[in-house]
Amino acid sequence: MSEDGATIGRDERSPTDHRRSTAPGSTRLLETIVRRELRTVARTRTFFVLGAAFAAVVLGIAWVGESVRAGYVPTLVDLLTPLELLVPIVAVAFGYRAIIGDEQRGELDVLETYPVSSREIVLGVYVGRAIGLLAVVVVPLVLVGLVVSVTESDALRTYASHAGADSPILFARFVVLTALFALTVLAVAIAVSAIVGGTRSALALAIVALVVLLVGLDLALAYGFSAGVIGDAGLVHSLAISPLSAYRGLVFESAVVVAAGTGPAVAAPVSSLLSFVLWTVASLAVATWAVNR
Repeated sequence: MSEDGATIGRDERSPTDHRRSTAPGSTRLLETIVRRELRTVARTRTFFVLGAAFAAVVLGIAWVGESVRAGYVPTLVDLLTPLELLVPIVAVAFGYRAIIGDEQRGELDVLETYPVSSREIVLGVYVGRAIGLLAVVVVPLVLVGLVVSVTESDALRTYASHAGADSPILFARFVVLTALFALTVLAVAIAVSAIVGGTRSALALAIVALVVLLVGLDLALAYGFSAGVIGDAGLVHSLAISPLSAYRGLVFESAVVVAAGTGPAVAAPVSSLLSFVLWTVASLAVATWAVNR
C-alpha cells in the first residue's frame, strides 16, 4: 500500500505468461528452430556417412558405366533407377526422428511456452532438415554434371536412346526434379516422426511408408490399369498419385523424351508437380496436427 492509499500493482502472471511476453517474435523463433536443425544435422555423424555413401554411389555409377563420356542425358538415364531407391532412403533417414527426437528430449514442451505455433515448429524442422538433405542429394549430382562437362566425348553424341541434342539444361531439370522428390519424401518422413510414440515405432512406420511409396502405390496403379479401372487416357494423370511414378514420369517427359524430340507422353507434368505439392502439404499438415495434440 502506498502513502496515498493506492495499491501497488503486483505482477501476478505465471512464469509461462512471462516467458510468452518476453520471448522473441515467432519469425525469430522460426529462424532459431531452423538453425537448431542445421546444427543437429552438422553434428550428426550418421548424416555425414550417409552423404558420403550417397555421393560415392552416384559418382561410381556415372563413372563405371562410362555414361559421363556419353553425355548428360545418358548419365541421367543411368542414374534414374538407382536414385528412385536411394533418394527415399536418404530422405527418410533425415526425417523419421525429427519430431519424435524433440519430444523425447522435452524440447517440444519448451517451445510450447513461447509464441510459436505447431505449424511453425513443424515448418522450422522441415526447412532445417531440407537444407541438409538438399546438400546431400544435390551436391553429388552437380559434381556428376561437372564431370560430364569435362569428360564428354564429341564422338559419342549420338545415342541409341534418343536422336536429339544433348544439353546441360536437361541434366539441370533432372537435378531439380530429384530435389523436389527428396523434399516430398522428407515431408512424409516428418509426418511419420510426429505421429508415432517412440523411436522404434518411427523406424518401423518409416519403413512401411518407404515400401508403400516405392512399391505399393506403383503396384496399385499397375493393378488398376490391368483391371481396366484406369483407362489409357487417364493413365498419365493417374501415375501422379505415386510420388515415385510422378518423379519418374517427369524426368522422362522433361529430360529424355524432350531430347528425343518424339515419343508418347509418359507423364502429365502439371498433375505430377501438383502431386509433389499435395503430398508435401498434406504430410506437413498431419505432422502439425500430431504436434498440436
